[in-house]
Amino acid sequence: MPISGAPLEQPFYLPDLLRHGLENKPDDVALVSTATTRTWRQLDEVARRLATSYLDLGLKPGDRVASLMPNRASLIVHYVACLKAGLVATPLNYRYMAPEIDHALSVSGASLLLVHVERADDVAASELAGRLPLGLVTFSDDEEGHLSDATIGDSPSYKALVDPSRPLRELPDPAPEAPAIIYFTSGSTGKPKGVVHTHETLGWNLACFHRSYSIGPDDIFLPGCSCSHVGGSLCSLASLSAGARVDVLRDLTGRQTLRLLRDTGTTILVMLPAALFGLVRDHDAKPADFSTLRYCISGGDKVSAELEQEFHKVAGFNVTEGYGMTEIGFATRSAFSWEPDAQGPVADGHHGSVGRLCAGYQAEVRDENGQEVAPGAEGRLWIKFPGNTIGYWENPVATAETIVDGWFDTGDVMALDEAGYFWFRGRKKQIIIHDGSNICPQEVEEAVLAHPAVALAGVVGVHNLVHGENVRAYITLVPGAPRPSDDDLIAFARARVGYKAPEEIVVLDEMPLNATGKVHRLLLKEMAAKEHAPREL
Repeated sequence: MPISGAPLEQPFYLPDLLRHGLENKPDDVALVSTATTRTWRQLDEVARRLATSYLDLGLKPGDRVASLMPNRASLIVHYVACLKAGLVATPLNYRYMAPEIDHALSVSGASLLLVHVERADDVAASELAGRLPLGLVTFSDDEEGHLSDATIGDSPSYKALVDPSRPLRELPDPAPEAPAIIYFTSGSTGKPKGVVHTHETLGWNLACFHRSYSIGPDDIFLPGCSCSHVGGSLCSLASLSAGARVDVLRDLTGRQTLRLLRDTGTTILVMLPAALFGLVRDHDAKPADFSTLRYCISGGDKVSAELEQEFHKVAGFNVTEGYGMTEIGFATRSAFSWEPDAQGPVADGHHGSVGRLCAGYQAEVRDENGQEVAPGAEGRLWIKFPGNTIGYWENPVATAETIVDGWFDTGDVMALDEAGYFWFRGRKKQIIIHDGSNICPQEVEEAVLAHPAVALAGVVGVHNLVHGENVRAYITLVPGAPRPSDDDLIAFARARVGYKAPEEIVVLDEMPLNATGKVHRLLLKEMAAKEHAPREL
């Protein structure tokens, strides 16, 4: 029997994205960045003007418009403009290099690329960026964040496209089933795939976020992560649709995040675990910096016990952990008794879980034969939600492999207890098998991260003829901390997770992170494999 979250009546209607703010407080601030403050009226006008300009360039509803942009308020404007014009926003990770840019442009069939001028060299190295049907639109801003006219070649500038003198035109009304956005997966288990969300599925995700976090017009949302990924962009759009203000960080360092928290009265913050570590470990962080927050939401990777403890020590309250994917949105969240929509207090013994299902979701934990497992047993998590992706762009094989009878196979190993709490046990493809036992890398990472000298940890399996795989931990050290010996670290971890502790420790100068800012276990796995590759004679 599937487990279900609370009912969710209907999706948010995307043409009404800015309506609450426009009707109730048109001259209040809606969108803030370093040099830009836009009211609801101004945001609507600039988005309509950009939408008109895109169509005037020759784009048609359904065309894909890629973006290679750092965090800027103008990126949010771009998303709203694409939704208004019926164009398919296709954000690319700003870390992408030329081969990754080409892959994303090829998969999506993009007609145009909005690109920051500082990526000119990578665009020049790309085989496809210079040959797109409608070319480039160049974005440029100075150190203070003011728009400039600098361009790449003879491409039009973003600044010119939003010039107030440009006339407006009537915009289309996209159908609910029309594609709205294509997100690229992080590539942690292979080449990135294009995840398609329609206007309807995106609307369901916005409605779920409203319900799960009780977002209202008095909230101020801060995406402490890239707005090119689902967490930053979806939550920003959801906040705007609820009439809440969105503040966009130009610099995602802990220092800049703290400054904004102090100055603006942020009520909802979203950050990945790795970035959140940097925030709470900043020596200037203090409880007063977090005093206006209602939620600090973290997910995308397991929130370790060490991070929970360090955050609580500094902020005075708990991280709200959730589980989600680009394909399914925010499926679970931890709940506390003081929250407006809590499903009851977190019972003793449930800290460390990824919470209960959010509204509108159904879930089953199944074995390899597709049969539901007993409470507490591990299996693969399947999710059913009207906001699930409709599939992968131009990839029917991958779509058929993951979507079966309306259910999405997450590929993640979970256990579901009798109280309805989900416990993350790792990705199926990342599970380490040592002497026939399954070891979740996140559990080992959590044990290693508890050591005060360890800043970040990534754990992978290394092929071993005797044991199948040995556990190797790649770590980076806290600046200034004395380096513990390998034996001390292994013993430290063994005291916490027993036989699952790493047999090997490798210290890195910098931890590789994937496109979404998570520890890049696939790259670590490749590094380990190269070391163990057979040598040519």
